[in-house]
Amino acid sequence: MIVVCGEALIDMIHNGDGTQRAAPGGGPFNTARALARLGVPTAFLGRISNDAFGQELSGGLSADGVSLEFATFGPEATTIAVADVDREGFAEYEFLVKGTSASNLTREMLPESFGPHVAALHLGTLGLVLEPMASTLVELVQREHDGRVVMLDPNVRPGIAPDDEYRARLHEVIADSTIVKASDSDLAWLYPDLDHERAAERVLEDGVALVVVTLGAHGAFGAHREFRVKVDAPQVEVVDTIGAGDAFGAAFLAWLHDHDAIKRNLELDGGELRAALDFACLAAALTCARAGADPPWKWEMDAETTRRTA
Repeated sequence: MIVVCGEALIDMIHNGDGTQRAAPGGGPFNTARALARLGVPTAFLGRISNDAFGQELSGGLSADGVSLEFATFGPEATTIAVADVDREGFAEYEFLVKGTSASNLTREMLPESFGPHVAALHLGTLGLVLEPMASTLVELVQREHDGRVVMLDPNVRPGIAPDDEYRARLHEVIADSTIVKASDSDLAWLYPDLDHERAAERVLEDGVALVVVTLGAHGAFGAHREFRVKVDAPQVEVVDTIGAGDAFGAAFLAWLHDHDAIKRNLELDGGELRAALDFACLAAALTCARAGADPPWKWEMDAETTRRTA
C-alpha cells in the first residue's frame, strides 16, 4: 500500500471564459485518486472536514478505491483553493486556509506505526506549507524514511509561508526522500542558480535515489544512478493543466508498483526509467485533455497505450 499524506480541499475554479465551478482537489487528494484509479492499493492520510464539501471529498476518495483508514475528520471548514485558469489552460492559485481542515493535521492524529503492507509514503504541496500539518509530516518522514520509500512532490506554493523557512523545510525532506518528483519551476525556486538538469544532480548528491522532472509540454527528465533520460510528452488538446503533475507522479509511482520496484534500495536500468517516464507523461496528457483534476483509470491507460503502439 502507498499512503498519500497531505491536504484535501475544494478548488474554486475561475475559467478563462468568465465561468466558475467548484471541484475536489489538493495535490495529495489528486495523487491518491490517481493511484487508486491505476489499481494501486492506496490510503489517504490527512484531515477532512465533516461539512458538505468534506463529505464530497471523502466520498470521492472512497468511490475511487482510496482507503480512509489513516484519515481524520473534524468540524473545521473545508480548505478552499481559488484557481484562475487562463485561456491556455494554465492555473494559478490562491488559498483560503485560516482555521480550515487541511492544515489541522497534528502529530496526535498520526498512526503510531504502519504495518508491513505500507511500502511507501507520498507527500508534498500544501502538506509542507501549512502548520501544524507541515511539522507533523516532517516528523512522520523522519520517523519512517529508513524503512520505507518516501516520494516527495514539492509542488511549490510560495507566498504562504516565509520563503527561507519553506525552502529549509523542503530541503530537509529532500534529504530523507527516496524519490523526488518536481517540475522545472519547482527546481528553479529551490535552486535559483541552476537549470533543471544541474538541480537534479544536486538533489542526487543529497542522497536521493531518483529525481524526476516534469517539463510541461516538453515532456520529462529522469536522473537515477548513471542514467539520464529525457522523454517527450504526448500531444493532446489541452483543456486545462489542473492535476496533471499529480497524475504524472501517481502514474510514475504506479509503474514502479506494477514492476515490483518500490524498494528502499531502488534500482532501475535506463530502459525501465524511460518506460516509467513515458507512462507518467501519458497519464498527465490524458488529464490535461479534460477539465479539472480527473486522472485516468487503468483501463484508459491500457487502451491508449495499445492505440499509440498499434
